[in-house]
Amino acid sequence: MEDSATSDDRFSSNAPGYDPSAIEPKWQRLWAERGTNSTDIENAARPFYTLMMFPYPSAEGLHVGNLFAFTGNDIYGRFQRLQGYNVFEPFGYDAFGIHSENFALKKGVHPMDLIPKNIANFRRQVERAGLMVDWRYTLSTTEPDYYKWTQWVFLQLLKRGLAYKKKAAVNWCPGCKTVLANEQVVGGLCERSNDPVEQRLLEQWFFRISDYAGRLLDNLEKIDWSETTKTAQRNWLGRSEGAEVEFAATCATGEKADIRVFTTRADTIYGATYLVVAPEHPLVAPLTTAPQSAEVESYRKRTEKQDIVSRKTGTEKTGVFSGSYAVNAATGKPIPIWISDYVLMEYGTGAIMGVPGHDERDFEFATKFKLPIVRVVCGDGETENAPLEAALTDCDEGRIVNSGPLDGLTVDAAKKKALEVLGASAKPVVNFRLHDWCISRQRYWGPPIPIIYCDDCGVVPVPEKDLPVILPFVEDFKPDDSGVSPLARHEEWYRVACPTCGKQGRRETDVSDTFLDSAWYFLRYPTVGNDGVAFDRTITKKWLPVDSYIGGNEHAVLHLLYSRFVTMVLHDAGLLDFEEPFPRFRAHGLIIREGAKMSKTKGNVVNPDEYIESWGADAFRTYLMFLGPFEEGGDFRDQSISGPRRFLDRLWSSVQTMHAEGTPDAQVMKKLHQTIKKVGDDISRLSYNTAIAAMMEYINVVRRGERRPHRDEVIPLVPMVSPFAPHIAEELWEQSGQKGSVFDGGWPEFDAALATEDNIELIVQVNGKLRAKIQVPRDVSQDRAMELAMGDSAVAKFVTGPAKKIIFVPARLLNIVV
Repeated sequence: MEDSATSDDRFSSNAPGYDPSAIEPKWQRLWAERGTNSTDIENAARPFYTLMMFPYPSAEGLHVGNLFAFTGNDIYGRFQRLQGYNVFEPFGYDAFGIHSENFALKKGVHPMDLIPKNIANFRRQVERAGLMVDWRYTLSTTEPDYYKWTQWVFLQLLKRGLAYKKKAAVNWCPGCKTVLANEQVVGGLCERSNDPVEQRLLEQWFFRISDYAGRLLDNLEKIDWSETTKTAQRNWLGRSEGAEVEFAATCATGEKADIRVFTTRADTIYGATYLVVAPEHPLVAPLTTAPQSAEVESYRKRTEKQDIVSRKTGTEKTGVFSGSYAVNAATGKPIPIWISDYVLMEYGTGAIMGVPGHDERDFEFATKFKLPIVRVVCGDGETENAPLEAALTDCDEGRIVNSGPLDGLTVDAAKKKALEVLGASAKPVVNFRLHDWCISRQRYWGPPIPIIYCDDCGVVPVPEKDLPVILPFVEDFKPDDSGVSPLARHEEWYRVACPTCGKQGRRETDVSDTFLDSAWYFLRYPTVGNDGVAFDRTITKKWLPVDSYIGGNEHAVLHLLYSRFVTMVLHDAGLLDFEEPFPRFRAHGLIIREGAKMSKTKGNVVNPDEYIESWGADAFRTYLMFLGPFEEGGDFRDQSISGPRRFLDRLWSSVQTMHAEGTPDAQVMKKLHQTIKKVGDDISRLSYNTAIAAMMEYINVVRRGERRPHRDEVIPLVPMVSPFAPHIAEELWEQSGQKGSVFDGGWPEFDAALATEDNIELIVQVNGKLRAKIQVPRDVSQDRAMELAMGDSAVAKFVTGPAKKIIFVPARLLNIVV
């Protein structure tokens, strides 16, 4: 966007008097002394909770992407305060996790020493940026008074049967020596260390988020989120309607077994020519015949070395025949049972029916291993015996063939009919892609999971009165390849009395996923300082759910999904009065620099400290918001920051030179009220760049022709600019004789009558057809409107004689009938 404030070089960045290096520390000190940013949590009359996603406090400090997000949230919060709301804008630190631990290992420092220093630096930078943070309510996930309640949340899920432990296939990074989520595996490599990822079977703690899949999906219709974020959540939840089909199989021992398969295409049952089970399927051993056992065992061992993501996305089809067969309940024919790594035990039932005629993966598999390929759907112009050179997958509008009683039916009709044909062997099922949330991490730097194992009593939850389970200082916290957390090496901590029987037990050594830390932090903020409860019921009812949540699109799925799930569980437990934590969420865009993504290797990372030192926090904040639409981001270019700075220089100069003689200019006041309306509307929509452009345009009008502005033309601009540039706004508010903080002075009053343009656009039709749009005075008469219309050649050429009829709708329409 072109900077409309840069045209007048008389007001340069050297304008006398405006010195951000003096003004900004002054107001940061006064805000702290006066409690300007402190919120009356208990007595607020109009509570408004504005929340930004809390950051990981890296050793490098605050980066420009952080500040872009925080400033956008701060502007919205300050704007709401100007509307008369009691705004609560807290700040905290998501400080546990593998990032901190790996950095500490790399630098040879302990995370318990590293993190407090990082947090102190972050706070310094946030304060310098002028955020409206109430620092009495700050938190860090690494503090025992916080993770005590993270452990409490775990116990609430355990009480409700939603936390359980099982052996599961996981992605294991031998470099990081920990479990990775699928999203952290890229091309078979760990996204952090670049090491090849393996598959391991480990005992893990899970949350039954899958029980809430339907509700998590349905509630998306009730919340005000951008459609892209909703779509990301819908895709992750992955609802699909289908059928669960049982195939009767005979094991190598002669025993009978049923293999369950989920399919969304029951209509293709007659084309199922083989079954495939995952290498980890519990029936693999009983199904494997003696001649095939060596080959099957060798294949399973090879599969164990693969990560889950590579198995899901790999293009090469591999497999081995089990030696056993199952019966296709529709055809009554035996079909072979194969074992392949492209089927995963963690997804669906761990088995699929191979329909190579109408599924690409199945077609590739059948072609490679010379398995039958049967066409059971025909498209337009195709016959039932037409050979298949590739899988026919685009066949929703096709008709069923080679399928006995289903022949001739449409695909949709055949899906229903197939269930009737299969009878007891099939049932309709709604399935979700979402799987239970694995919260176990075999690392050191995280909240210990509050469980004790006793040989007599089994799995025993730590009593709530004994929380927190303190994370001990472990000097050697480096993980090893055993898959067991370093905490197991701390004997004094590891060995503990069983809370039930008093005999010696053992603590759980896994720590919980950092996504659990962030799944409830918004509930804690208003109750920070009260160690008796995780969240005070009365205060929570007053302040939550969150009124406005702003964060990055990289968290559009997991963080938001887990937060919604935990909130629903606590609601169901009677602990919360709401089940959706964020009724309004907006994702901010990304900042690039000079057309390229920022990275340390490219040497193009923006350090906010340097720019604030040179230009001031207010100019830097305003520039970040002027880069482009907030929800899209923009391109950071060093030379462009001078425009927003000159805009602030001109505002400063206008206050210094304003007068109070006579009355303000009518045209300027008209522009003022148009600007008040536009800036208010734009901030409400997070359209910060256009709001700034409107204020720049207005200051050009105010100072046009070197005129000296009237006080009434300038003072309303100060609160308008204050959400973007709070320090200069406070200073100018004080200089102009106003009392208190500018943020308690309210938004400028908008007068619609003063904002009204004298001219309006009149639509001119000839015989009902649009011929022109002309500018006319708002109170124009019919005769004058006709005269002006006929002066337009686009109208005159169609009116060759006297009008038979004239239809005139004042201020809207002139229709000439000829």
